[in-house]
Amino acid sequence: MTAKPKLLVTRRLPPAVTDRLMKEFDAVPNPDDRILSPDEIIAGAAGKDALLVTPSDKVNAALIERLPASVKMIATFSVGHEHIDLAAAKKRGLPVSNTPDVLTDATADIALLLMLGAARRAYEGERAVRDATWKSWSTTYMLGVHMTGKRLGFFGMGRIGQAVARRARAFGLQIHYHNRRPVAPVIAEELGATYWESLDQMLARMDIISVNCPHTPATYHLLSARRLKLLRKEAYIVNTARGGVTDEDTLIKLIEAGDIAGAGLDVYEHEPAVNPKLVRLARAGKVTLLPHMGSATIEGRVEMGEKVIINIRTFLDNHKPPDRVLPSML
Repeated sequence: MTAKPKLLVTRRLPPAVTDRLMKEFDAVPNPDDRILSPDEIIAGAAGKDALLVTPSDKVNAALIERLPASVKMIATFSVGHEHIDLAAAKKRGLPVSNTPDVLTDATADIALLLMLGAARRAYEGERAVRDATWKSWSTTYMLGVHMTGKRLGFFGMGRIGQAVARRARAFGLQIHYHNRRPVAPVIAEELGATYWESLDQMLARMDIISVNCPHTPATYHLLSARRLKLLRKEAYIVNTARGGVTDEDTLIKLIEAGDIAGAGLDVYEHEPAVNPKLVRLARAGKVTLLPHMGSATIEGRVEMGEKVIINIRTFLDNHKPPDRVLPSML
């Protein structure tokens, strides 16, 4: 192509990414950062070569079927791609790319933050200071549990799980994990990690569970009501993966009943909606909640921007993008 490729950008991106986009493409940005309606996306896509979307855009089959013929690619500014109907995209012959392998450290940091926040009642303590309800130091006030010596069980031991485990070892946590298959022996030795073939058996013996598996149809509610009830009363669950992996309603009931000690959550089953019962539990100091900010670092978002630009540029230059969700189409 001699002219700059035309690109619709559905959400506001970091300034450094936007500047690069405007140099590389004839891009239409969204400076107001307002979530566009399907009709607005269709109208904005007229004459565009590619769409740059985000997880807030529900690129379903109905929207994909209505896309103008000019659109040749959908690139998502995210690792996850469950907001895109891949079957519909494949039917239309539209390649889809994502931005993997750039959020490992950022997400691992948030997982440790949530573990500490839940175990040490950090949100409850911060709120007491902010609301001026803290009156004096006391031997029995705001008692939590320390992490040294606790058993940390990972549901999923990929890149992010391993990064969390490396950080957790510095706190003296014992590392256990369930995965589709054991990690390489050199990694298991480095982490001092114990592999559990049975997820049920691991859940019943851990002090903290860290959810780090991908969201797929096979992992939906894999932490089911039955499995959550296997957790010890003293256990905490931390989820920085996807809310749909856990039966959220059952998790809430178990925490309310005191059958689980608490939770640290960065993701939710119906986000951006957060169950009001979880909010009440947070106010009571039973859970620590964050607004899906595991990837929210300047460095991480800029690196995501670099990846999405490379994917679009490479495809529109008639080459295979490095991060293809639908590689069979190229």
